[in-house]
Amino acid sequence: MMIESLKYMPQPKEANATLAEHFTDLAPALNARQAAIESSRCLYCYDAPCTRICPSDIDVASFIRNIHDENINGAAVGILKQNILGGSCSRVCPTEILCEDACVRNHDAEGQPVKIGLLQRYAIDNMTITEHPFKRAASTGKKIAVVGAGPAGLSCAHRLAMLGNDVVIFEAKEKSGGLNEYGIAKYKLTDNFAQKEVDFLLQIGGIEIKHGQTLGGNVQLKDLHAQYDAVFLGLGLGASKQLGLTGEDAPGLLAAVDYIAALRQADDLSKLPLPARVIVIGAGNTAIDMAVQIQRLGAEEVTLVYRRGFDAMSATEHEQHIAKENQVRMRTWAQPQQVLLDDAGRVRGMRFEKTAVVNGRLAGTGETFEIAADAIFKAIGQGMDEKSISDPLAKTLKRDGDKIHVDDQFRTVLPRIYAGGDCVAPGQDLTVQAVQHGKLAAHAIHQDINGMKEAA
Repeated sequence: MMIESLKYMPQPKEANATLAEHFTDLAPALNARQAAIESSRCLYCYDAPCTRICPSDIDVASFIRNIHDENINGAAVGILKQNILGGSCSRVCPTEILCEDACVRNHDAEGQPVKIGLLQRYAIDNMTITEHPFKRAASTGKKIAVVGAGPAGLSCAHRLAMLGNDVVIFEAKEKSGGLNEYGIAKYKLTDNFAQKEVDFLLQIGGIEIKHGQTLGGNVQLKDLHAQYDAVFLGLGLGASKQLGLTGEDAPGLLAAVDYIAALRQADDLSKLPLPARVIVIGAGNTAIDMAVQIQRLGAEEVTLVYRRGFDAMSATEHEQHIAKENQVRMRTWAQPQQVLLDDAGRVRGMRFEKTAVVNGRLAGTGETFEIAADAIFKAIGQGMDEKSISDPLAKTLKRDGDKIHVDDQFRTVLPRIYAGGDCVAPGQDLTVQAVQHGKLAAHAIHQDINGMKEAA
């Protein structure tokens, strides 16, 4: 367990059953009547702005019209054709800055976009398809290795299998799903949804998943390159960035993603270590997920600290609102300066320096303050796990900063090696975008290795 450094902490006071109630669905699903009313609000725009902005090219107006016409299966298949992880995306996608923000209903007297995310979820959750909706094409005789069973890798594998190729996925962890399984707040993906979605995706056939397979560990890129017709790297960003302060390895200080993963995998929430006072450093969705969840577990005081202002946070206004509703305190314009330790060398708080923008750049003001805390969680972003691209062949991959460089067909500089998702350069680190990368990369791989132009 990665949360060893907290094992000296007390545990939640409430029983598991009570705690579990704090992690039920954040947004209740629509019932049939609500879905009918909501779908009738859609104007089915020609050249609909919601469809244009969707990172995975879902024909939004079309699936909503299907719901309105009570063709739920038609709506679901329309979504899944573009986004095979449409169920989880309907729950975790920041629709408030994408399709719902673009909805023309946003700009009339109503000022209320059509609830596209909830309608998408309604279609997927209520479809009555007994078998997998997509059939495999005739076998190409080609075999592709996919590294990583996260959204990008799963999407790529599914589309490759659909096109008639065989796929082997190499996944380091014991479960598939990537961040959907290990990294999303428990109240966003409830009821083991990530695993059910993986099981559904695998029904296409032709995909084998091998677990406990770590690139740069027991799997080497040069071997995959030699043994398979192509390789797709959907590595994600597995390493938490460092604050660069002394005491960073002290008990009580750890990456937020490690605690979130432990919480998501816990059979009994009452057995988790629970610090009374918590500092979360960061301003993205992971920081908010961490702060809200530890508050819901029963922490007495949770403070989220960010070095800039609210408007610069990468967490959407919707996410910030969730944090405020859950009594998370938010301190802006402050950066970590020193980890404060007690006599036993454990975290007792943090010293921060106030910040300001000076001549267009963020700078410390010299004024400091301290916040007492039993645990500090850093959510300052994820980087490439260098171990995974440490073998001699992987080292020759061209990088853009921390990420792997790919062309517009998701090809790396190495022949027959492709990459997509959070580990490549042009990215918003969204699940829906990772799914799109995987799907588009699969088409490119299929065309390149089968040497033919495929009918789109």
